[in-house]
Amino acid sequence: MSEQEIGIANAAGGIVVTPEGDIDMHRSPELRSALRGVNDQRPPRLVVNLAKVGYMDSSGLATLVECMRTAKGHKTEMILCGMNDRVRAIFDIARLDQFFIIVPTVDDIVGS
Repeated sequence: MSEQEIGIANAAGGIVVTPEGDIDMHRSPELRSALRGVNDQRPPRLVVNLAKVGYMDSSGLATLVECMRTAKGHKTEMILCGMNDRVRAIFDIARLDQFFIIVPTVDDIVGS
């Protein structure tokens, strides 16, 4: 995942991070680095838009869990959105849907 494949923008009342492609053990370190950089800014809200992610393995889940823990420590609201059914199923199986705020799209966040 190159820097071009991780979009970072100010929107939705905070910062939106939009990775592209599969997030697996080879690519999750770059996402982890990008998310750490955003968390270091301590935005009021961090949105991870997964609309362009086709697949995620356990290393991707671990990256998001680490990010969520850091965000909570900074009092940053973290929201996940845009999951396809395949990625959503991984969250459901791991029961992480109980710990993350998950909404269908970025548009569902605006105004919340």
